[in-house]
Amino acid sequence: MRDHPQEGAAAPHSNGAQDSPCAAVPEVWHGRATNRFQWLLAAAGAACMALGIELAVDNAWTSGATPLLMAVVGCVAAGLLVLFGTLAFVHVAVRVDKDCLEVRCGHIGLPRRRIPLSHVVDVHFAPRVTPCHWGGWGYRWRPEQGTAVIVRRGEAVILRLGDGRTFTVTVDDAEAAVRCIRSRLGLRPHPAPDTA
Repeated sequence: MRDHPQEGAAAPHSNGAQDSPCAAVPEVWHGRATNRFQWLLAAAGAACMALGIELAVDNAWTSGATPLLMAVVGCVAAGLLVLFGTLAFVHVAVRVDKDCLEVRCGHIGLPRRRIPLSHVVDVHFAPRVTPCHWGGWGYRWRPEQGTAVIVRRGEAVILRLGDGRTFTVTVDDAEAAVRCIRSRLGLRPHPAPDTA
């Protein structure tokens, strides 16, 4: 879903010409990715929570308070965990300005990650990243791969940081984000990924 492409004014060009794709770099680039499947998981979490509340309200509590209390607490806790865990990763918003890349997850923007561009050594476009590469959706960490925010399968931005780690985020129009970051870092543009 590409409902954002790019916002902001183009960066000034030294000779006023717009002769390359990197010549027009927005002051602030905005990107977003959405996973509507997460809404189904959130609904399952809400249903589990509702079951816990139903058990607490509609039972007489005469057949044994401890097992019923454990069932109620278990259902409500599992429901809250699933509900808020999935709602946090229904979508991701990415913002690139002259100083940093910022990633905000979910409706309240948490978890959030800010990476100063001064810490970025290189940036690449990945045409296809799947949750299977990272062990699922969400904020992921793998020792051999680094950290990632994965909300859906598809294109992604991969940052290589100065400390040797990488950071990956799935976002629509990731190629434009990579062009913007490479331009800000003064790096040469990479060839298109399918030209090999």
